[in-house]
Amino acid sequence: MFAAMTGSAPTIVPARYPARDLLAEMGLRATKPRLALAELLFAKGFRHVSAESLYEELVRSGAPGSISSVYRNLRDLSGAGLLKRVPVYGSTAWFDTQMGPHHHFFAEDEDRLIDVSTDSITVADIPSPPDGYELVGVDVLLRIRRAEEAQHAA
Repeated sequence: MFAAMTGSAPTIVPARYPARDLLAEMGLRATKPRLALAELLFAKGFRHVSAESLYEELVRSGAPGSISSVYRNLRDLSGAGLLKRVPVYGSTAWFDTQMGPHHHFFAEDEDRLIDVSTDSITVADIPSPPDGYELVGVDVLLRIRRAEEAQHAA
């Protein structure tokens, strides 16, 4: 199942929820490229994708679309609350289909995200935001790479 934030209440979206219905519920037009991307994103369970990896999947599937439409649709799906943009430094933008609270390991040498439960991390003494701003979330990103022994064994 998928949790998408709409307002303050989560909407649960089963993995086989028809893409057309999902897009309609979120107020998005069901264009052919958007339908193809929604199927790729939400039919496989929780996952992390970059625009580039999703575009490669789109091409392999034979569905219509361009890299610019993938970027545009990822932005639209994020804005609708169906994806979470994961703040990873660098040129790759990462997106997560799991909307519930959690953190990430970023495996630098594999260019991959791995989920970390919020139960395993405690964040304390968070400063108040500046006047006119409100805190909307805390994202912890732990950068990792394979240990030297593991790299040589592989």
